[in-house]
Amino acid sequence: MLDDYQEKQPIVYKIMKNAVTKDKIFHAYLLDIKNCSFGNEMALAFVKYLLCPNKKSNSNNCVECTRCKKIDDSNYTDLKIIDPDGIWIKKEQMDELQEEFSKKPIEGKYKIYIIHQVEKLNKSAANSLLKFLEEPEQGIIAILTTNNLFQVLETIRSRCQILSFTKNKIETLDNTMSILQNYIQTNLYDLSKPEEQEKYSKLILTVIEFIKNIEKKGIETLLYTTKLWHNKIKEKEELLYAFDIMTFFYNDILNQKCNRPIKIFIDENELIKQLAHNNTIESLSRKITIIMQLKDKIKININNGLLIDKLILELIGGE
Repeated sequence: MLDDYQEKQPIVYKIMKNAVTKDKIFHAYLLDIKNCSFGNEMALAFVKYLLCPNKKSNSNNCVECTRCKKIDDSNYTDLKIIDPDGIWIKKEQMDELQEEFSKKPIEGKYKIYIIHQVEKLNKSAANSLLKFLEEPEQGIIAILTTNNLFQVLETIRSRCQILSFTKNKIETLDNTMSILQNYIQTNLYDLSKPEEQEKYSKLILTVIEFIKNIEKKGIETLLYTTKLWHNKIKEKEELLYAFDIMTFFYNDILNQKCNRPIKIFIDENELIKQLAHNNTIESLSRKITIIMQLKDKIKININNGLLIDKLILELIGGE
């Protein structure tokens, strides 16, 4: 249970432990797990601790309660876990959640829901969740997880207690190579094939060159969108993936600005340092938010040309 993570994540562990022991439980928690291999498991351990009638954080000391087993078997009525349905977490999933949670707890004091990868909420789902978070009902606790805090809408972040995981050096190195790999779940690229590796590499280079132009030439980039973008990125799936790469790149610029390690684009270290120098933390956060919001419009088949023009104008708009 929760004590298993005391040494792995001491700060987050202490906050979770104190919330229960001091009876200061917040209505919504946002766990910034940063691709930590046991992040989801620790979130579930926190749920078990919250629901334990004996307030035990170590399963070795709890011999009579059967709640942990019911949770592990997905048979605990007052707990709902939501994962992305494909690329997105959809409004239908939020509607079902709110319908289920309109009723009183059956088995204990709390009804708890976990939403994994909350950064993948589509716009309508995010609005539904916001309404749920804005009017918290007694006895309902939200636990949201994300691998990238800056991809989560600020309006959601502001309504949660944020618990940020830390990484040791080994985990950071291991996850650097796996983060982008995790985003190939759409099967757009089968990287076991050399030809797909080449397509994937070209897409990354296209996005980086596009960002360089926006950051250095600003509004003039509008004159070169056909050459920089439209001749190279045409399919909807490629467009979605390009926006993901763009988000990761700006997040690495933000990491550099905040004196944190560059996680993915290590080979672009000099460019990232230069762009970090030219931007403020506020402008980088704004740009990440813009990319996320415009990516959400791709699924409604917005015109590609209009989308990229809007992206350029909004990225340079606050400069």
